Amino acid sequence: MSQAVQHPLHTSDTPASLSLRARRWQRTFWRHRSLLVGSALLAAILFGVAFPSLFTGRSPVVMNIRDRLQPPNSTYPFGTDQYGRDMLARVLYGGRTSLVMGVTPILIAAGVGAVLGLVAGYYGRWLDTIMMRIMDVWVALPIILLALAIVTALGPGLVNIMIAIGIAWVPYYARMVRGIVLSLREHSFVEAARVLGLSDLRILARHILPNTIAPLIVMSSMGIAGAILTGASLSFIGMGPQAPTPEWGLILADGRQFIRLAWWIGFFPGAAIALTVLGANLLGDGLRDWLDPRMKI
Repeated sequence: MSQAVQHPLHTSDTPASLSLRARRWQRTFWRHRSLLVGSALLAAILFGVAFPSLFTGRSPVVMNIRDRLQPPNSTYPFGTDQYGRDMLARVLYGGRTSLVMGVTPILIAAGVGAVLGLVAGYYGRWLDTIMMRIMDVWVALPIILLALAIVTALGPGLVNIMIAIGIAWVPYYARMVRGIVLSLREHSFVEAARVLGLSDLRILARHILPNTIAPLIVMSSMGIAGAILTGASLSFIGMGPQAPTPEWGLILADGRQFIRLAWWIGFFPGAAIALTVLGANLLGDGLRDWLDPRMKI
């Protein structure tokens, strides 16, 4: 019964209805240019990060002092840094660290936040009040400052920075899921499930959680952009992965002292961050419209 609420076309699974639904989804997909542009941009970045050897055969950490501070040229398309390391290799390999540092915290935040939001919204009363007041205090702290405080306590490093960013983002997901659950728990399909004697866990898992997936996907796609920026900011001040590990924020920090002499050291990792964040935001905007049930009728 919950499926009927989630999507009006789910009432029939005949080949004709499935074909009609697929065509409608396809037309809706092609109508949203932000979804197409964001997907294409992120796909290109992911391809370069996943297969850097197709674009450069150099190591991102091997130094070549004779070629230090080379401007972009045919040998080094992105130039070299102060140690003669190939900037193209550093940007491509550094993208792996930056993307992991953006995706993993959001998975942590979405998972923990969804559980907290489900519990608070479904049971309500004093439990909801206590949990939401904690979330209010949590949200009042800026994400970057909260993440910085946690990293300072845990120590710098890739794992610690992912944990810190994930913890900082938890209340945003918890509050969103809690709002959805509040509107769903009084629906007839939930009441019917209670009458049938289903346990609270089964009602949450099978009837309420599926209705939160689409909003979670949209919010997570946008959250990845924020997590990448937060991670790059923390790496820039030396709280993230340590040298010689390539990472976009760390590369930016290395190049700040050469901003007048070698602009390319900071430009290319900065451009990579900007394009990735732009792609994630466009993807999130497109998914929000594409997954909107009103767009599929």
